Amino acid sequence: MTRLRIAIAGLTACSGCQLSLLNCEAELPALLEQVDFHFFPLACSPALLVGEYQAALVEGCLTMPHEQELLLALRQQSRYLIALGTCAAWGGVAALKNDEHREGLRQQVYGENQTAAVTFPPRPLHLLVPVDATVCGCPPEKEELLRLLGSLLRGALPSPIDYPVCSECRMRENLCLLTERNQLCLGPLTAGGCSARCPSQGVYCEGCRGPTAEPNLPEALEIYQQKGFDQATVLGRLRRFYPGWQP
Repeated sequence: MTRLRIAIAGLTACSGCQLSLLNCEAELPALLEQVDFHFFPLACSPALLVGEYQAALVEGCLTMPHEQELLLALRQQSRYLIALGTCAAWGGVAALKNDEHREGLRQQVYGENQTAAVTFPPRPLHLLVPVDATVCGCPPEKEELLRLLGSLLRGALPSPIDYPVCSECRMRENLCLLTERNQLCLGPLTAGGCSARCPSQGVYCEGCRGPTAEPNLPEALEIYQQKGFDQATVLGRLRRFYPGWQP
């Protein structure tokens, strides 16, 4: 069998998505027999982007010129480019302050230090290059990453998840934290794939996986209002991981 040659890169992010893969301790020995992690700066050195790749997995959003250059090179040298995690897919928490003045934010962080890196407002990968697939999550579930690699080994991409967290909640026979506990749970609007990890522990969904396919935001806002949550509060919560939510 031909070994899968992949690149894994991190842009502006916390590296948690890449660490989720490294945390697959039980599966890594078998993966290393079939996957060549050729470019993986977080885990391997030297990290040289050389040759062609079956896939490039990219964590994080774009905030600096050198990240744009790296992403363009990965896109050019890879058959598939995959957004790894919510920051890469939607902007994530790094984009929380995109509606504020950039120079003001720089002053708050760096003061008068003129050696601070040149940055621009964080944005997701798809605004610069075509993205072939997305693995949602902050961070993604380990099982999702293993499923992704399994699909790539067969020369394909995993099927996208087109149902919300609410569907997984019902399959696990959980109480609905929104309708039965009157909590601001974002499960109706959030992409599934996490097996309703948080609601299954009695913790309302924070929306960290970004929007589900074809979310019905107007109807959801009506339900939230009936439960006592105004539109501004709901949208503020939703935009922590996906700044693109609009009423």
